[in-house]
Amino acid sequence: MSTNPQIRPTYADSFRCIGSACEDTCCQGWTVPVDRATFEKYQSLPESPLRVLINASVVRKSPCAAQAADATRLAEDIDSTFAAIRMNDANECPMFTEDRLCGIQAQLGESLLSHACQTYPRIVHSRDGVEEKALTLSCPEAARLVLLTPDFLATPSEPAPHANSLPTDFWPIRSVVLKVVRARSYPLWHRMFLLDLLCRRLDSIASGELQRGVPAVLADFESAISTGTLRPALEKLPVNVSAQLDIVLRLAGLMLHKSNVRPRFVECIQAFTAGIGNGPGATLETLAANYARAYDHCCAPFFDRHPHIMENFLINTIVRCQFPFGKEGMLTGRQTNKTREFALLAAQFTLMRGLLIGVAGFHGAAFNQEQVVHTVQAASKHFEHHPEFLSMAHALLVESGMDNARGLAIMLRSAELKTAEKVLVCGEATPAIPERSVPARPDERSAWPPPGGRRPAPQGTARPV
Repeated sequence: MSTNPQIRPTYADSFRCIGSACEDTCCQGWTVPVDRATFEKYQSLPESPLRVLINASVVRKSPCAAQAADATRLAEDIDSTFAAIRMNDANECPMFTEDRLCGIQAQLGESLLSHACQTYPRIVHSRDGVEEKALTLSCPEAARLVLLTPDFLATPSEPAPHANSLPTDFWPIRSVVLKVVRARSYPLWHRMFLLDLLCRRLDSIASGELQRGVPAVLADFESAISTGTLRPALEKLPVNVSAQLDIVLRLAGLMLHKSNVRPRFVECIQAFTAGIGNGPGATLETLAANYARAYDHCCAPFFDRHPHIMENFLINTIVRCQFPFGKEGMLTGRQTNKTREFALLAAQFTLMRGLLIGVAGFHGAAFNQEQVVHTVQAASKHFEHHPEFLSMAHALLVESGMDNARGLAIMLRSAELKTAEKVLVCGEATPAIPERSVPARPDERSAWPPPGGRRPAPQGTARPV
């Protein structure tokens, strides 16, 4: 299997920034790190108004902070966050010009940008000459490229270069993972649960519980998928829409006190909550019923017509998070718990799909690709860049008892409406769903969080490194 051509994603190379035409900006709302090499370049710039602005705005991290980082990061990570740009009162980079462009790039060229600014929204993983790139979907143009490009991994590349220190069986495992994600003969939630089964098998091999080699297990797994022998068991997995929605709501609320809440994210959340009928008198049961209707009548038909969208979201997340090995495992070479890595992938998928279900319920028959991009981009910018999100999401799953196979099945299973009564929604009048109104302006946050929740206290959000 390891001699077969490997699908090595190259879609990130196609990204091109659209500059001032972008509906959002990467120069506002988060910390902009400056690497050591770029900081030293700034120290040698000739005197100019821009040099004065840079000197006043680029702040070197204190030795104490560097020492603290040294305890948890590799030296290369410390160098990449050697300094940071202090945001102005509008929480914008002071280099951001009135024409919505970077003053440093305009006056000094791209070579004087920090590494983070040069590479964003690309996430670059490099090890022993093997480089992979994903895109962070917090950039609207990156979200469009990833989500809306059909078959963007259609062509296998040449065999992967040899790298001794890559995790054992990296390429065969990666190949099977991507095949599973794109196996459209199975519903997408089936494919997600198959990845869970694969990760549990691989962990059993690593722990010595399963006395078989990885190649043999991968071959058996591919055979089972192609023959469909796992389908009957998958169809018997539990359905609990209320529990699924509860996890979506709790995941969506994790960063309200830790992340900078931007207007685009508020718009997304307000559409989501309106789409599931949140309001006075709403209960989890009534919300779950509306959530299931929104899925059945608004969300599922759209994604049936555009099956590549959520597949591409998953593939990008797999590459970005280096699933199922994890960033830490790839950096250190240590064996990681692949079942835990799947739980993190499942949490991200469940949250994003849940938000899209609510947004689809709000827009009804008008739900379209533009609204998908808006939702995914706004949510990615809110959650993806916060360094604590994944660990907090995993802690939530453990606390809720949803980190086991049964709990993950409940999270992943499609939220079908299990009733014989036909309910008309998506643009057609129905007494079963509360009347919906246009979401409030971003500064009117009454629609979120749900009753009993607490409102956000925005703080800074880290930019990717």
